[in-house]
Amino acid sequence: MDKVREELYRRLVGGLDARDEIPDEELYRRIDGLLLSEGRKYSLSFGEMMRYRKLLFAALRGLDVLALPMEDAAVTDIMVNGPEDIFLEKEGRLVRFDDRFSSPDKLSDVVQAIASRVNRRINEASPMVDARLSDGSRVNVVLPPVAIDGPCVTIRRFPEDPMSMEDLVRIGSVTEECAAFLQKLVAAGYNIFISGGTGAGKTTFLGALAGFIPEGERVITIEDSAELRLKNVRNLVRLESRPANLEGAYEVTIRDLIRNSLRMRPDRIVVGEIRGEEALDMLQAMNTGHDGSLSTGHANSAEDMLSRIETMVLMGKELPVQAVRKQIASAIDIFVHLSRLRDRTRKVTGIYEVSGIRNGEVALDTLYEFRETGEKAGRVEGALVRTGELRHTGKLLARNGRL
Repeated sequence: MDKVREELYRRLVGGLDARDEIPDEELYRRIDGLLLSEGRKYSLSFGEMMRYRKLLFAALRGLDVLALPMEDAAVTDIMVNGPEDIFLEKEGRLVRFDDRFSSPDKLSDVVQAIASRVNRRINEASPMVDARLSDGSRVNVVLPPVAIDGPCVTIRRFPEDPMSMEDLVRIGSVTEECAAFLQKLVAAGYNIFISGGTGAGKTTFLGALAGFIPEGERVITIEDSAELRLKNVRNLVRLESRPANLEGAYEVTIRDLIRNSLRMRPDRIVVGEIRGEEALDMLQAMNTGHDGSLSTGHANSAEDMLSRIETMVLMGKELPVQAVRKQIASAIDIFVHLSRLRDRTRKVTGIYEVSGIRNGEVALDTLYEFRETGEKAGRVEGALVRTGELRHTGKLLARNGRL
């Protein structure tokens, strides 16, 4: 434990009246006074004093020990498994954070502070909450008795400037050839579905892909937690779902938002992630004139994603499986699959065209496939290789008059 921080915290709290509402500026003034008076006693350097200034303020008003990793741009995920076990994902690798909460009560205080900021309530009766912080980070909290070893907090952070397709090409997630190919498809209004496992970069890739949407089109984004930032789209409507309150009322689901978006005159609909029965509404939107729509889903392969979409559609309505497959085949034009390789890098590992129904099942033709060539210095080497040609070129011809 950081004994100096604990002593400074006790001194600071001891000089505050819990009944007073102290403005942030006044709290900073008192922290500065404390550090100036105690700095010599603990032989604190200027850098250490500035660090303690942030930590002490965060202990009272912010996220306590999580304040420093929240300011580190290289940290993409923060995982709190109880007060003593904190892990970070930094530059694609999991590392243990060298700090911890001073007590379970302090972690509980931080959890309640997070919930109150987003007007949510979390307690034993309602032990789980999903929320979005003011900086756009997505946070999930689970409390005991559901979480056995203490409160669990998972924070997914997003960069201030979302990655463009050029950035993804630069870091090797996709080749320049594939990026140019996908740009043509997005501009021509192909419906594209992005699949991949947890942490594969689906949301990042979706945002980069949406950057190819031509100006002048009306786009509606629908998400559980608003993460997408489409800077190139001027006529943009952002919708976010809302969970039910403690009485089970006022819930607004992704399915509700997709249905309502059809009345908002969209050119394209972008759904952050399909998880359930809203898959049917998304397919119907793609089949009723909203070409160029985009979405994502969790799956280990494009083939698995097809099976999952079938299952999700059947969750919403009892339909013959063959009818569901025809809906999928006519709605989705392209699948892009992302993977997180063993060296922790995120790459496009396949691009597939939905070519129709073959032997009673939705058929996928491989257009690009990632092929490994070896490993060097712990990094997987390989390239996206073109393995097929686009068969359904009607939208490209209609939009450009040429391929």
